[in-house]
Amino acid sequence: MGALGESVVLVEVERGVAVVTLNRPQALNAMTLEMSLAYSEALLAADADPEVRAIVVTGAGRGFCAGADLGILEQGGDAIRKFLPPAKDMPRLALALSKPVVAAINGHAVGIGFAYALGSDVRFAASTAKLATAFSRLGLVAEYGLSYQLPRLIGVSAAMDLLLSGRTIDAAEALSLGLVNRVVEPEELLPAAIAYAADMAENCAPSSLAAIKHQVYGHLDLAEPEALTETLGLMDASFGGADLAEALLARNEKRKPVFTPPPARP
Repeated sequence: MGALGESVVLVEVERGVAVVTLNRPQALNAMTLEMSLAYSEALLAADADPEVRAIVVTGAGRGFCAGADLGILEQGGDAIRKFLPPAKDMPRLALALSKPVVAAINGHAVGIGFAYALGSDVRFAASTAKLATAFSRLGLVAEYGLSYQLPRLIGVSAAMDLLLSGRTIDAAEALSLGLVNRVVEPEELLPAAIAYAADMAENCAPSSLAAIKHQVYGHLDLAEPEALTETLGLMDASFGGADLAEALLARNEKRKPVFTPPPARP
């Protein structure tokens, strides 16, 4: 899978990592229907590509995603109705993929852009990044599942603060709240995110990455006994798996393991 050209979403693959870039820099990557569909297509293609083992998402230029294109809201009616069906599930699509998704938040992540940033497994932010839910300041509600997701990520009180006030926070506060995992200087952001993803791509078993994502997200709403029962079944399967045998052999032979590649999917 190579570059998609100068479209609203760009894709490049290096070191087993697909870098997916929102590409409307002149509009701070404000989300349109075309971009929403292209982003979904790019993520699903990366998840199906056996050469890809991890995914990094970022924005071109100064913004990650400044929210929905205001032209859609200003048009109202049919324009909003056409935008909502594909957009409503997009922010959480990355969580349903079998491969880890790392967000490199290079600038403003507002509204749906905030939701897209949270719709990743791990988040790196530039020290200059700004984040805001912003919905209450537009007469809107907590959109894109954030009323469900945000309290589970940072707690009810902190989620209420960000959702009710719609205020803008900087990267340092986002780190203190647990919204992002790391803050780095802007010029170091994408290299750091790619290096982190490439380390997983090169050293972690794709089967383990997929199983762990399923466990963490799937167990959030399970009772502990149910989660433990499923975990014990997965553990039993992994103990007899080819990847553990390969990891142990590689350790004895002092080399990197060659894990079973992720399956190709149509």
